[in-house]
Amino acid sequence: MLLPHRSRSAAPLIPTGADLLRIISDPGTPVFLTVHADGRRRYSYWQPHDPRTGKGSCYVSLPTAACDMLHSSGRIALGEPLTDPARTIYRVRSVRTPAVRRQPARPTPRHWTRAA
Repeated sequence: MLLPHRSRSAAPLIPTGADLLRIISDPGTPVFLTVHADGRRRYSYWQPHDPRTGKGSCYVSLPTAACDMLHSSGRIALGEPLTDPARTIYRVRSVRTPAVRRQPARPTPRHWTRAA
């Protein structure tokens, strides 16, 4: 029995920084950074099986360069390392950035009055 061919889009979907932060900050989706002994780095999370779509039950890797940029800019932080001879694993968490406090706009008077 032959299975039907499913075409794949030519360009893979690449999540943006906001999408990555949404994934990383979701408490139901733990994201990990694995650093292998040879220096290779991989950010990934476990995608549970979704019975509605039939997809999931696999590891999903995130773009390393984009995640490294989020880490270097202070948007994500690494937890305590778990080390074995072949690799070191870190839990990745989003960092809350303090809200920027803006000065209220200074109201401009509609009519300038002069004291006589």
